[in-house]
Amino acid sequence: MALARIQTAILQNLLKAGHLSDGQYRNIADTEEEMSGDAIEKLLTEEYKISQHQLLFAKSEAFDLTPVNIRRCKVNETTFSKLEKDFCQENKVLPLGFAGDYIIVALSNPFDLRVTAKVQDMSGMKVSILLGLESEIISALDDKNEQHQAVGFGDVVEALGADFESEEDISEDDFSDEESAPIIKLANRIIEEAYFSGGSDIHVEPFEKETRVRVRVDGVLQNKLTIPPSASGALLARLKVMAQLDIAEKRMPQDGRIIFKQFNKKGIDVDLRVSTAPLNHGEGVVMRILDKQKSTLPLPALGFSERNLGIYRELIQRPYGMILHCGPTGSGKSMTLYSALNEINTADICIRTAEDPIEYTLNGLLQMQMQRKIGLTFATALRAFLRQDPDVILVGEIRDKETAGIAVEAALTGHLLFSTLHTNDAPTTISRLTEMGIEPFMISASLICVCAQRLMRRVCKSCKKNYMQEGNEAEIIRRAIEWSGKVPAHSEDGCPTCGGNGYKGRVGIHELMATSEELIKAINADEEAAVIKRIAMRNGMMTLHQDSMLKVKEGLSTMEEALATVPPDMEEYAHELAIAAETAESEMSDKEDKE
Repeated sequence: MALARIQTAILQNLLKAGHLSDGQYRNIADTEEEMSGDAIEKLLTEEYKISQHQLLFAKSEAFDLTPVNIRRCKVNETTFSKLEKDFCQENKVLPLGFAGDYIIVALSNPFDLRVTAKVQDMSGMKVSILLGLESEIISALDDKNEQHQAVGFGDVVEALGADFESEEDISEDDFSDEESAPIIKLANRIIEEAYFSGGSDIHVEPFEKETRVRVRVDGVLQNKLTIPPSASGALLARLKVMAQLDIAEKRMPQDGRIIFKQFNKKGIDVDLRVSTAPLNHGEGVVMRILDKQKSTLPLPALGFSERNLGIYRELIQRPYGMILHCGPTGSGKSMTLYSALNEINTADICIRTAEDPIEYTLNGLLQMQMQRKIGLTFATALRAFLRQDPDVILVGEIRDKETAGIAVEAALTGHLLFSTLHTNDAPTTISRLTEMGIEPFMISASLICVCAQRLMRRVCKSCKKNYMQEGNEAEIIRRAIEWSGKVPAHSEDGCPTCGGNGYKGRVGIHELMATSEELIKAINADEEAAVIKRIAMRNGMMTLHQDSMLKVKEGLSTMEEALATVPPDMEEYAHELAIAAETAESEMSDKEDKE
């Protein structure tokens, strides 16, 4: 019965597309119960002159699968890294690439669930199916086929059915309407593949002769797809429709949100924060992926050094005061704050959060989404919270003097307040608050600690190599942490585990500045950031650079990545660096002696 319904759906799709006449449709429909699927296909292609690609599109809509142009997919030595070539040839399965935990394969017969199950068992990965022509799959798997280009995310997306414009039966008119099937599938596929590849942001960037799609994976932008100008306008309009933005407004930036669960049937429960901006060659779009299925990580998994973790855990247990996290967008501030709240979240305290947007939903937290259009800002939310008897308050970001003033007042009146600021390091946070008009004595009285952080790519465990650094490299790590030895280097060719990048995943580096008596005096005296940094380092604060070198020593990342993430500390801090390194070394030795 299921097969009969699919065959009917294929015929209806061909009729709707105008490839079959009413008479031809009725002729087949009257006899289809007596004909096999192969017989119907033979009738369609030989007698009614339906092309293989027209039939592929009709099948893809009936199966609710994306069609793929196999002739654009290239086979290389990594194609069969998860599936044996004999198995693929026997079952007409073409592996196309990997995206996160998924292996992407092309099949011509999705009804054969035995093959799909076998692929999952052999690869140990979830299976994402694309629909391809059997003849092209067989040709691609042929031993005589001498294609040696890499198969990756970009190759797969480039070969999707929405990119069949070179075929004579698919015209560029299919791209002109934002409600056309190819544009809908292209928009969905871009988001799906970015999600499966572990991306955090999607950039759609217009240029004079093409539109470029890039995805930020592990903090690095990667080119994924180029789109012809004929398609870019419709793609942008489609994304605006999904984000409920004004598609007629192209002169002003707009912000919106896509609830992607409404637009796909694969159970991908993500929201996207959408921002458009008018550029010289058209509108550009940046979409931040907010994965609602992702849970917070425990604090030890965030990359805190053992010393910093112990200090931070103690500080977040304080009954009142202000804890600030600083760093650029995408440095992991939100994840750290949520993890801290998750650790102190118990039934006997009330936690309120004001966020824009709400990135993670945690049990036991009362969360409020900001709505600037109606006047619901961080300052408004803070005022409301202070009348609702909270113990702990999280403010998504301190952006202005009003929010900063109310946050400091909340911290001074018996509340534990967490928030974020955009500053480069921990000491300059004091200067930033002062510039906002907060009196130094109020800062020193309310502040518990400032934690600056960055995210640094982890070197791939499967293909990394160790070497003894020399010259300037050796001097940099010796000056930072008083250590020298073998450090990891990434493989330029990579491996299937890391997708050829040499890096996989990210780890946090932190600069934790806790207040002390000497630091409070410096803040009250309105000392500049350089003086505050020296005092904090004398009290044992490890700088971002020192913590990044510590991660290199532990084999988590490379010197190249560490120096690209945070530059070395200036020579003028050499004395304080030595003190901080000695303090950390002494504490480590004491711990080892106790054990």
